Amino acid sequence: MARKLGKTTDQRMAMLKNLTTDLLVHGRIETTEARAKEVRSIAENLIALAVKEKDNFETVEVKVVKAKLDSKGNKELEKATSKNGKEYLRVVKEEKMEKRQKDMPSRLNARRKIMAKTNKVKDSEGNKIDLPAKLFGEIAEKYANRAGGYTRIYKMGPRRGDCAETVIIELV
Repeated sequence: MARKLGKTTDQRMAMLKNLTTDLLVHGRIETTEARAKEVRSIAENLIALAVKEKDNFETVEVKVVKAKLDSKGNKELEKATSKNGKEYLRVVKEEKMEKRQKDMPSRLNARRKIMAKTNKVKDSEGNKIDLPAKLFGEIAEKYANRAGGYTRIYKMGPRRGDCAETVIIELV
């Protein structure tokens, strides 16, 4: 039976989501032993899913319409006339063929499961971190030939305020 950790279901799920996200982004977190054991099971399942589905995609050519950029990186504009005779500036667009990865159905399902168990997160500069892509890329490559046991728990001793057993959980 799963631990309730002295919280209501929605609080517990939100806390575990936060801890799991932090573990996957930073590689290690410090928390209590009971919480760490719950996070371990979630994180190990997500990593196992990512390892299983890491190469399950196909590369497809997609027609992409983008704004044409000048040498400084600004959008190129052209003058155009509207139906009622007024002039305005319109962005010049160009069509290109690009190679993109298309997930197969089982990998798409895995991506959705990962997104359900983790939060959206940004780095220190405010750029979005694509956690499913990080799991399928870096983390899955790292653990490709490992059969489970992706996390490690170190005991740190009791916490000062309430004497709860603290641990560090990290990706191996």
